[in-house]
Amino acid sequence: MVISPKREPDVFDAISHPARRQMIDLLADTDRSVNSITESFQMSRPAVSQHLRVLLDAGLVTEQRHGRERRYRLVPERLSPVREWIAHYERFWDDRLQRLQKHLAEKTDT
Repeated sequence: MVISPKREPDVFDAISHPARRQMIDLLADTDRSVNSITESFQMSRPAVSQHLRVLLDAGLVTEQRHGRERRYRLVPERLSPVREWIAHYERFWDDRLQRLQKHLAEKTDT
């Protein structure tokens, strides 16, 4: 049996699931309790908690206890690897949009 070293949680893995991306969207607005988050999904509270655990492990959210309630807060800075990765490809979009704009301008000139 090969034992692999424990690797650091990956932000890309954490955001790979649509439910977790939706949770991030919810938390971008305000801090929320598990119950508040669960209301937005058609899944059990334990399932929501499992998704939140992935986000916690990746450092995308923090958890604070307020009495018996746990509240989750987004840590947007942890999304910087995603922003940097997307920024690399923005030049392709910008180039295509500039070419489209030029093409449309040429069409209206004729």
